[in-house]
Amino acid sequence: MLAAVLVRGSRHGKRLLVSPALNLKWPANANTQFGLRSRQGINLIASRLVHGDATGHNHEPKTEGIRNIGIIAHVDAGKTTTTERMLFQSGRTRHLGNVDHGDTVTDFLPLERERGITIQSAAITFNWPPSHMCPPGLEPKTINLIDTPGHQDFRYEVDRCLPILDGAVCILDSVKGVEAHTERVWQSAQLSKIPRLIFINKLDRDGASFKRSVHEIASRLATWPLLCQIPWWNKDEFIGVIDVVHELGLRFSSTGHMSVTSKETIARENSALASEIEIARIRLIETLSEHDDALMDEFMEHEKDVPAGSIKRAIRRLIMDGEAKFSPVFAGASLRNIGVQPLLDAVVDYLPSPVDRPELQIIDGTKAFPFSQILEREIKKKKHSHHQSPIVAIAHVFKVVDDPRRGMMSFARVYHGALSRSNQMWNSHIHGFEKPMSLLNVSANDYNELQHLSTGQIGAMTGLKSARTGDTLITFPGHHSNAPESLRNIRIKALETPPAVAFIAIEPYTKTASEKIQDALKKLSREDPSIRWTKGEKSEQLVLSGMGLLHLEIAQHRLRTHYKIEKESAMWGDIEVEYSESLLAPVGPHRALYDRPLRDKPGKAACTVTLEPVEARHQHESLLESCIVRDTNIFHIVIPLPANTAMKGFAFDPETVRQQLLNGAIAGLARGPRRNAPVGRCHVHIEFNPETDFFGAASTGGHITNAAIHAVRDALKEAFAKGQVGISEPFSNVHINCPEEASNSIQHDLVSGRGGQVLEVRRPDYDLSSESGIDLSKVYVPPGPYDSVQSLRGPKKAGVRMLDIIGKAPLKEMMKYDSQLRSMTSGRHSLQLDPGGFELVTGPRERALEEARL
Repeated sequence: MLAAVLVRGSRHGKRLLVSPALNLKWPANANTQFGLRSRQGINLIASRLVHGDATGHNHEPKTEGIRNIGIIAHVDAGKTTTTERMLFQSGRTRHLGNVDHGDTVTDFLPLERERGITIQSAAITFNWPPSHMCPPGLEPKTINLIDTPGHQDFRYEVDRCLPILDGAVCILDSVKGVEAHTERVWQSAQLSKIPRLIFINKLDRDGASFKRSVHEIASRLATWPLLCQIPWWNKDEFIGVIDVVHELGLRFSSTGHMSVTSKETIARENSALASEIEIARIRLIETLSEHDDALMDEFMEHEKDVPAGSIKRAIRRLIMDGEAKFSPVFAGASLRNIGVQPLLDAVVDYLPSPVDRPELQIIDGTKAFPFSQILEREIKKKKHSHHQSPIVAIAHVFKVVDDPRRGMMSFARVYHGALSRSNQMWNSHIHGFEKPMSLLNVSANDYNELQHLSTGQIGAMTGLKSARTGDTLITFPGHHSNAPESLRNIRIKALETPPAVAFIAIEPYTKTASEKIQDALKKLSREDPSIRWTKGEKSEQLVLSGMGLLHLEIAQHRLRTHYKIEKESAMWGDIEVEYSESLLAPVGPHRALYDRPLRDKPGKAACTVTLEPVEARHQHESLLESCIVRDTNIFHIVIPLPANTAMKGFAFDPETVRQQLLNGAIAGLARGPRRNAPVGRCHVHIEFNPETDFFGAASTGGHITNAAIHAVRDALKEAFAKGQVGISEPFSNVHINCPEEASNSIQHDLVSGRGGQVLEVRRPDYDLSSESGIDLSKVYVPPGPYDSVQSLRGPKKAGVRMLDIIGKAPLKEMMKYDSQLRSMTSGRHSLQLDPGGFELVTGPRERALEEARL
């Protein structure tokens, strides 16, 4: 029995007694190599012997041994602290990084360490378990981990990383439970169908409640919690976790060293806890059996003695589809190193490898196809044999970083084949080849050169001059001067960049300063596509736009520190809200003929544009299949076949022309006629008639793009002349937790003073089970140590009755609202803001905007 593993400490802590059949030898140099104390090293091995591999395989191919995971959560839930403990326990680092001390590995930017928050996602690779601590037949798994930001201003940084992940660990603060941003990143992971684990953190804090956290997982995240662990309390002290699957206690000392305690030992010390372990295991098996036939058969045969391996395999099967109908739940306190090692075991045991994930979907034109179907299509054309793939490798760029030493680095996930630094890579977004200077294995701000990146791996490339976030890189067999016609436009679906909600104006004092700032802005926007910038048509004014107050403050700081833009080189305005313009009625059709020389080359092209407002969400969704969506605008581009039957097809590449028309339409909507603000919520219908709008060799790409720009702008000018252009402003969904005595004044201020709405007022323990469809009375949670004893650890806060105010308000009024709330609540509040989209400005607010503009 694995549970019979015994750990006996000698004076030096190096004696390990195990079942003779295991034949495990303790490596003599393991302590010095991994920087771990002997007792900790022994207990780590004992943990792996107990947990093992859920699949039961002794050896896995390289790709099957990869785990691409992300850490997602609300800000301050403990993501970076948990990541640091993972790195230390794996032997990747030799010291424990601390957010408060500013010495973490993944938060390596100076501003991240100064503010104590994660600003940009960081990738790091390590093995678990370390090879010197693996029992015979078990090889380490390679974990590519991405630590993501938790602040809502950096939500796009999270969203663009999620699609390249195979699994995720969602961390909850057990004191605060499921918070607003937790729900949002959970939904983002849901859209990408990513299997998830949940780690309830900070159980050592006053006010922590495992029971409340589990109930909020069920009610607010709408997932059934599978309790794989329950907290282990010694009176009022959180000392470890109980492994429900193996019926073992994992106890942690004050220094974070783990020891394994059998159920029999626990029963002698605490009979009530031993009984609760049995109840927890039976409830877990019953829940799994209701939805897994294989486990049901074993349950009928073995009853409560179902093998641990069978339970693990059932859990893995139930979460593998990424629908999150069920979520394994683990417990701990990362700052004290409680629960981190078994959480790493869970990552290996339950989360999928790249080969376990659904097949990659490829966008070709406007439709998505399985990647294998694209390959089969090419092979059937007899251009390739069955022994040679028409695509050597395909990868997705999910992040671009300007490194001080290596220049622009493009982070990519490889989905098929292997990328080599000797290969030319076709970028299907820019329609050009690029060649990397080097391939790198990423470890936060440390990099190691590689010869190639193979399937399932995440790495970085240097030397790509044009690659941006969301681009698809493809390598073809042989040496190509151009990509095959049928494969030039295929791409992996990329995240759409959300519309900016805040901006800051920059007035350079000199032309030299203007050029330097523009060069820095180009690099900054390539790093972060949610950063946009524009230059005035008749002035040198630059406008920098972003996702919120903190986002732009960080952008300013990076411009001044990383790109060496001196504050005295320009006049910097205040951060303001980014308004948008919108149509109130349809306009057009408008045909524009662009007949002017470009770069001293004559040419002409034309197109016809019709604009309509996107009135309702259901209309927006009905158009998605056949249209292209950018921000809140929908583009429908029609290129009819020539009526002349003598013509065989088009005299041009329709996909290239479609992209040129799209670029022109997007540029035409960049500045509206009323406030020079971007135009949003607009349905743009573009028709390009080959017989009347195409002029042969005279219709260059620049002329086609400019024809679309002018057609869109002419239509907007007509709408403005008719008074059919409105102003929209960004709204925030507001969640305020405050004392009951302050709630009335806050509600009045939110509605009367801020132009917002109060949607709901409720107590924090409000039952959301009816909304999630999960009956909380059927969700098993063990009794907590304070269920019958009043304590500071309970949810009460010095007798103050708290209320939650749920509403929405203009972002402009919310950007600095936290300071106003502080005076109204004496600091006893929390404020959560989440993007609420754009809404039309009417009445007094519209008049005030016009007066302020004049």
